[in-house]
Amino acid sequence: MCLASRILNGKARYFSTLRKPYPENKCILSVPVSCLLHCHLPILLSHATVSGLLLKLPLVHSVLRSLSLGPVPSLSLSFLSLLRRFAYMTLDNYSLNIAISTAARLPSVVVGSQFHALSLKLSLASDTFVLNALINMYSSCNYPAAARLVLDSAPQGVSDVVSWNTIIAGYLRGGLPNKALQSFHQMAKEQVRLDEVTLLNVLVACARTGTMKVGRLCHALVVLNGFAINCYIGSSLVSMYAKCGLVEDAHRVFNGIPERNVVCWTSMISGYTQSGRFKEAVELFRDMQIAGVKADDATIATVASSCGQMGALDLGRYVHAYCDSRGLGKEIAVKNSLIDMYSKCGDIKKAYEIFCGLAKRDLFTWTVMIMGFAINGLCVEALDLFAQMEGEGEVMPNEVIFLGVLTACSHGGLVEQGYHHFHCMSNVYNLAPRIEHYGCMVDLLGRANLLARAEKFIKEMPVAPDVVVWRSLLFACRAYGQVELAEYAAERIEELEPKKCGGHVLLSNVYATTSRWVDVNKVRTGMDNGRKSKKPGCSFVEVDGCVHEFFAGDETHFETEAIYTTLFGINELLVVESFLT
Repeated sequence: MCLASRILNGKARYFSTLRKPYPENKCILSVPVSCLLHCHLPILLSHATVSGLLLKLPLVHSVLRSLSLGPVPSLSLSFLSLLRRFAYMTLDNYSLNIAISTAARLPSVVVGSQFHALSLKLSLASDTFVLNALINMYSSCNYPAAARLVLDSAPQGVSDVVSWNTIIAGYLRGGLPNKALQSFHQMAKEQVRLDEVTLLNVLVACARTGTMKVGRLCHALVVLNGFAINCYIGSSLVSMYAKCGLVEDAHRVFNGIPERNVVCWTSMISGYTQSGRFKEAVELFRDMQIAGVKADDATIATVASSCGQMGALDLGRYVHAYCDSRGLGKEIAVKNSLIDMYSKCGDIKKAYEIFCGLAKRDLFTWTVMIMGFAINGLCVEALDLFAQMEGEGEVMPNEVIFLGVLTACSHGGLVEQGYHHFHCMSNVYNLAPRIEHYGCMVDLLGRANLLARAEKFIKEMPVAPDVVVWRSLLFACRAYGQVELAEYAAERIEELEPKKCGGHVLLSNVYATTSRWVDVNKVRTGMDNGRKSKKPGCSFVEVDGCVHEFFAGDETHFETEAIYTTLFGINELLVVESFLT
């Protein structure tokens, strides 16, 4: 096999040639490609000259491409520089394309912009391959605006579908999904024929923005253009529908994928989890195992999250065991999910055991562990852990971790510590408190029966209080029978959510705690007249690894009669006990 073929196919371990005039020089350089260093390049150049490699430009391109795709991409640029300096090689569109692509892999916008200037000087910027390489380089270096400027500056007819796909992908990489959708709209306006890559990228943008209308359009274009709904397009459609809240549509697409890989299964499981349908997520994971598809770390993290939300400890332990037996869960994201799952299921000891076993912890690791201590009533331990994190100094706190800290203070009734950490956000870490942090402070003061201070705190907030803030105050009013303040909070909730009945229900509960039954009936009647109904609450109970789901007033369970009989019996015993005491 010749040198060009071996390098182009990525099979060459050594730079070699089989030129008959030089049988003794079979190896141009006896160093593996993976071990090649900058000091080897002059030797490579001299041997390449002697062997006649430089007489054939395609072979030079192959060497440059091989170096560019190797472990040290900068070798390609160094070798190109030697060729231009000592072999008087002139740049053509292909070698320039390789050089720009190498700058994208580094990534280095400084080097890339130099080749951009050179392409203009050599009048090669209007070449489609060079244009696409420039767009990709700027996108890879996180300069999406510069990439778009290159595209907009191109002469008419030079750009193609690859140019637009690269722009859209660059916006997605830069966290600008709305810009990606705008580019898709412009692409359609200019009547550029799209391909499967276009639709894949746009579906990702729709999923991130929740743009259901464009997502449905992409689905229609997949069908109209005759593109097969393979595992790539299929998983993207599933993810898009699920993140837009259309889980049933996602499931229909999922069922229509002929060959599902782990990404398809994970996308559907994740869709159920994000929609709060945790039981179905776990059941689909079981179906995935029956189908013989091996889960990956993303699958495990998602299923563990569902187990945590249901409080299904036995199922969570099974997922953990599955993870260990198949060598999964090495990624820190999986460890974080397991810590969160065990914390929410009440096994805080196991959660802390996993936490202590981690050699490296990221911000989310600390956050879930602190929140785990807080929700399990170990508020002092949560604050001690936060102090440990500050002392180690490897991770800087963000707004999310302070939510965990303030939650710990709230659950523990630690008012002064709560104020301390709340002020530390802005004074020490330069973090602006969000509405959620103000809500935690109101909850903290309300739980401590400091309702006057809570009301004052709300009035002095620099941001407008939302429903959560007023609801926290209303909860506290119910606990301590503060009717007047409860009525005021309920009025604010009514203004913010006129079509919902949550405020009315809480207010009626406040009236009930103070035995104002006339007012209770008045509120309930008003809800009925306004056709407002409360969404029934849902709870999960795990028995022998099987999760049972119950709604308020639900009678669909197969053991409903036995359940209600037992509940009535417990109620009668409680009544008897109350009379005896």
